[in-house]
Amino acid sequence: MSFPPGKVYSEGFEAIGYIGLEDRPGFKMAIHKSGERWYLYTAHFWCSGWSVVEITDPRNPRFVRYIEGPPNTWTLQVQIADGKMITSMERIPPGWGGDVNGPYGEGFSIWDLADAENPKQLGQYKTGGKGTHRNYYAGGNTVHTTALPDGYDGHIYQIVDISDPANPKEISRWWRKGQWTAGGESGAPENTLLHGGAYVVGDRAYLPYGGGGFVILDIKDYKAPKLIGDLPFSPPFASRIAVHTAIPLQKRPLVVVNSEAIVERCDEPLGFAGIVDVSVETRPRLISLFPLPTPPQGSPFKNFCARPGRFGPHNQHQPQFQDVLYQNENIVFLTYFNAGLRAYDISDERLPKEVGYFLPPDPQKRLGPLPKTGLVTQSEDVIADARGNIFVSDKNHGIYVLRFNKM
Repeated sequence: MSFPPGKVYSEGFEAIGYIGLEDRPGFKMAIHKSGERWYLYTAHFWCSGWSVVEITDPRNPRFVRYIEGPPNTWTLQVQIADGKMITSMERIPPGWGGDVNGPYGEGFSIWDLADAENPKQLGQYKTGGKGTHRNYYAGGNTVHTTALPDGYDGHIYQIVDISDPANPKEISRWWRKGQWTAGGESGAPENTLLHGGAYVVGDRAYLPYGGGGFVILDIKDYKAPKLIGDLPFSPPFASRIAVHTAIPLQKRPLVVVNSEAIVERCDEPLGFAGIVDVSVETRPRLISLFPLPTPPQGSPFKNFCARPGRFGPHNQHQPQFQDVLYQNENIVFLTYFNAGLRAYDISDERLPKEVGYFLPPDPQKRLGPLPKTGLVTQSEDVIADARGNIFVSDKNHGIYVLRFNKM
């Protein structure tokens, strides 16, 4: 194992391993256990496909294989449960690489992980449009998709039945009024789109709907989702992806939400992470905000907006009721682009506190066109396994393996 060169700033975290991925940066990640062996599956930036890495010994990860995806396609999201893997496919938008006029894959693929090192594709769901972005699958026969079928402005929510993986079928769809342009609708708030996957707890679905705010749906009847409550976030926060992720807690009627930073060097309204009280579902309310990361002592920049790249929140660790994943409702792991990985204590939901951070060295080699303003750390996704190992991906790095000493 060897780490990239450069200065590391860290409090509370220890780097124990590094996964190089042969110059294919990882993005969204999932973990699977087969017998006594542990595996990390990751989607990629700047190329289409997925990699399999054995992480039984996280200090010495073993690269297993790369599975090539269809051309001109984002394959950004990976979800694993019940021995199945769900991988998203979406046409790459202009400016992110690929041939915008070329063929592309869309929808999501269903894989069998009976042989963990050699996933077998069982079927594919197609949206009839540009595909799916970030889906949600926690087991069973349904996938909750973030889909972009033809005729809609922005991604919408679809529930898909995969009981017959070779012939997946849509059960229903839900969208914010104004998105169904083919049906004559208009007037949706700016940047209304379901960005993060719907997080499902029982008969409730919690939707991070970008400029359309935070949404709670009743999905007791899968065929007829119903709006229960919503909470707009833009203005004052940036509308582009005003609500990127929404993760409900199990023991308290709370949802941890965050936006996604988009424009480099903070040239946009403030991004945020905070806590929403949903004890009264018809009127969810924001009750606290996470403190902004501050530069570590000895760093050469006065604030993170002074650094190149994006500064702001992106992805949270999502436990999704999986035994292989870390479960602790008092700690939030959240990537913050050029501020690295941050850890927050939310045991007092009214007073979230930062209790650790890991800021890796800046990449030495550019592997993709972003960030445009300078080659710096852009921490993307985070996932923690049940053993306490934390994996963090980056736009131009491999994946860091960390331990947090306050778990």
